[in-house]
Amino acid sequence: MNKLFILNVSAVTDSEIKPQHTLVVENGYISALLPNSQVEELPADAQILDACGAYAAPAFIDTHIHGYAGFGPETAREEDLLEMSLALGTCGVGAFCPTLYCGTPEQMLRILSATAGAFGKEKGAKLIGFHLEGPFISPAKPGVMKPQDILPPRPDLLPKLYEAAQGHIANITLAPELPGLEPIISFCKEHHILMQAGHTNATYEEFLQGARQGVTHTTHLFNAMSPFTHRAPGAAGAVLMHPEISCEIIADGVHVHPDIVGFLGRVKPPQNIALVTDALKPTGRPQGPFTANGEEVVLEGGVWRRKTDKVIAGSALTMLKGVENLTRFGFSLPQAVACAGAVPARLLGLAGRGSLAPGQTADVVLFDKQFNLFKTILTGRLFDPAPHH
Repeated sequence: MNKLFILNVSAVTDSEIKPQHTLVVENGYISALLPNSQVEELPADAQILDACGAYAAPAFIDTHIHGYAGFGPETAREEDLLEMSLALGTCGVGAFCPTLYCGTPEQMLRILSATAGAFGKEKGAKLIGFHLEGPFISPAKPGVMKPQDILPPRPDLLPKLYEAAQGHIANITLAPELPGLEPIISFCKEHHILMQAGHTNATYEEFLQGARQGVTHTTHLFNAMSPFTHRAPGAAGAVLMHPEISCEIIADGVHVHPDIVGFLGRVKPPQNIALVTDALKPTGRPQGPFTANGEEVVLEGGVWRRKTDKVIAGSALTMLKGVENLTRFGFSLPQAVACAGAVPARLLGLAGRGSLAPGQTADVVLFDKQFNLFKTILTGRLFDPAPHH
């Protein structure tokens, strides 16, 4: 069987950078990571890629992304989810959770039913499972969600959404302070759905009670949640003070001040910080008009804002840019790479992803010292997608 030898990489592991190494890929899996000096004569039929000193890292895993390159689940078209997979593969993403906005039950059921068939057909980044950002969130912290779509907990609804998605629900954002969440929490535990506290006005005590019940991850920390103050620590304070509670961070420098992101990396174990983009459908598109969640948005100051009231609607971040930003904000490169791969892989139970260790799926991103993308390898193949329509 042919092997792929990626020569002259600076391999980014969980704890260090290993320069002058060779990554060996066989049958879609990583079979070895060796110092160049230990590489013997290459087989005549081997495929060879010279990385020229580029960093090699596990392909990124984005667990909160609404769309990219004009494609996303909100169009309720299976082919758009497949195009999103291809487009993300071109920017170093190996797997992702297409994220649904809070919508009416009818809208969410229609989107899930229409797009669930894409799972298993993707040619680019792997579809992990849908992320439902609602509808069981706090009316006091809607962010850009439409207030009329926010619902109190309805135990009958999540099983219907799960069925419509053919079981492909990976994570759900909910407000832990809402009364009546217990059946929904039980359903999530039974079906291995990661519960994320977000769009929440929980008090510090309510947030910790939710964590004790199993809501141990946090959606876009600091955004759309009760803030950290000295007399009322709120949701943000609970995440900061309790190292076991994990969180997403949008590292675009706008959603959260760069120095706060750096502070987070010092007070919280980086292995409990997951980099996400929260990118909107028009991200990566050169010309407007741009729409997201049925509303016109404009790109201002590096983020998408709703045109009508300039509320931040989401980011225009890519995962590679997020990794670069984390290093600028105070994270080491191994820490930043782990936040973009190993951490989300662990949180979602994705065995065989998020590391360059032998036996792992050969999803690899190569980028240079200036954070320019060099190559993406997905399941052991150099990724060269067909042009987008």
